[in-house]
Amino acid sequence: MTDFLAALAEYGFLQNALAAGLLASLGCGVVGSYVVVKRIGYLAGGISHTVLGGMGIAFFLGLNPMGGALITALLAALLIGWVSLRWKEGEDTLIGALWAVGMAVGVLFISQTPGYNVNLMSYLFGNILMVTRDHVWLMGGLDVALIVTVVLFYRQFLAVCFDEEFARLRGVPVTFFYLLLLCMVAVTVVLLIQVVGLILVIALLTLPAAIARQYVHTLGRMMVLATLLGMLFTGLGLWLAYDFDLPAGAVIILLAGAAYLLSTLARGLRGKALA
Repeated sequence: MTDFLAALAEYGFLQNALAAGLLASLGCGVVGSYVVVKRIGYLAGGISHTVLGGMGIAFFLGLNPMGGALITALLAALLIGWVSLRWKEGEDTLIGALWAVGMAVGVLFISQTPGYNVNLMSYLFGNILMVTRDHVWLMGGLDVALIVTVVLFYRQFLAVCFDEEFARLRGVPVTFFYLLLLCMVAVTVVLLIQVVGLILVIALLTLPAAIARQYVHTLGRMMVLATLLGMLFTGLGLWLAYDFDLPAGAVIILLAGAAYLLSTLARGLRGKALA
């Protein structure tokens, strides 16, 4: 731990990595709580895996891959959300198709990019140590946008997540806020790409919130606890990855997964003891 702290004070790339992990945890805590209570993890999975297509196209055209990721994520969120609302029977098919096509398009354009850059493949599995200062500022801006949106429309999102019919009766535009929620998920996916990669996005988006839900019973407290847990997992994961020369994204997810399993087991044993 002492070596890591000394390196953190000295090396800018570690400072960027820690800042990125904390900022990603903030987005996860807020939006991940909605994903868990609304039970739309599979929608988030479809959005996240579609993103590689936009990143591959952007990289092929010489543009910023993160810009391509954000645009693709938002378009996928709107399309999946619209189908989810209008055509429930085709929802799973569409998500599976976007999932596969997005990944295939991304791999195709990456393979055809002149001077193919292997580092782009780190977006699949994450490389938090490659985060730049500009990326940190971008993540901060996206976090601010997410938090402002949640503060402004907290009650509307709450109604849509827990009782859509009641929300409609109260005059809440459910379709608009449902699509807005999916767009927030899309933004959060982009936040997480560099930290844990597309493959592991859903784990960090849902596991801290799932643990928090076991101990608190209001959405606001769930967001706060999930954010703190995400920060704990990313901080510890970065430290362990640095000390043992391991992939940081995978270590972060393993910590989150182990914590979720232990928490669930402890609650189960406690419930049996009380019974």
